[in-house]
Amino acid sequence: MVRAAQVHKSYGQVEVLKGIDLEVQQGQVFCLVGPSGSGKSTFLRCINHLEKINAGRLYVDGELVGYREKGGKLHELPDREVARKRRDIGMVFQRFNLFPHMSALENITEAPVRVKGMAKPDARAKAEELLARVGLADKAGNYPSQLSGGQQQRVAIARALAMEPKLMLFDEPTSALDPELVGDVLDVMRRLAEDGMTMIVVTHEMGFAREVGDALVFMDDGVVVESGHPREVLTNPQHERTQAFLSKVL
Repeated sequence: MVRAAQVHKSYGQVEVLKGIDLEVQQGQVFCLVGPSGSGKSTFLRCINHLEKINAGRLYVDGELVGYREKGGKLHELPDREVARKRRDIGMVFQRFNLFPHMSALENITEAPVRVKGMAKPDARAKAEELLARVGLADKAGNYPSQLSGGQQQRVAIARALAMEPKLMLFDEPTSALDPELVGDVLDVMRRLAEDGMTMIVVTHEMGFAREVGDALVFMDDGVVVESGHPREVLTNPQHERTQAFLSKVL
């Protein structure tokens, strides 16, 4: 579903990604872990072209992200074409990013109606179904300010699912939540995994990575340091940098 080949990303003189190579299979829950500043979130944002890579190739479902290749060179696609391809990739951010002036239901129906041209009654029925799926059927009329952080994040997940993506990206979805609210969000993500959704999750929740993840990559300083099955990496890390990191977080 995702293939990165020597992906580089710099901001001015600062090289954030230094040649990332990895593959995510369809239906996998792929976890990215590592210290702050290691490039995890930047890489995630490159997958849906919120950030433009400086070198390498990045493919989603066999297609280049944000570019077409001609004569061995990359040519950036027009914004409209990028936006069309981005519809297939759902993204859930740390800070929810809900529209504050819209109810939970309206937040979920907005993109299917505006972007996909779905009829409003159909979009509303789909939104109600998704709210029930994330355990918030009774919160359809509530505005973000009337919801807890965990509830807002579950609405954000429902909003992403409303576009029927083939890939879901989660950028530390529980890091802004109070500890007692984390479990509800992780439960929704577990159910998505059980339904076969391909997910790339930047997370500090090592228990979730161990229980739900199919593959885990430890990143540091813009490179992949170690990768493997989550249980193997978390219980028997081979690289001393991985060992040092895990000794502080486990």
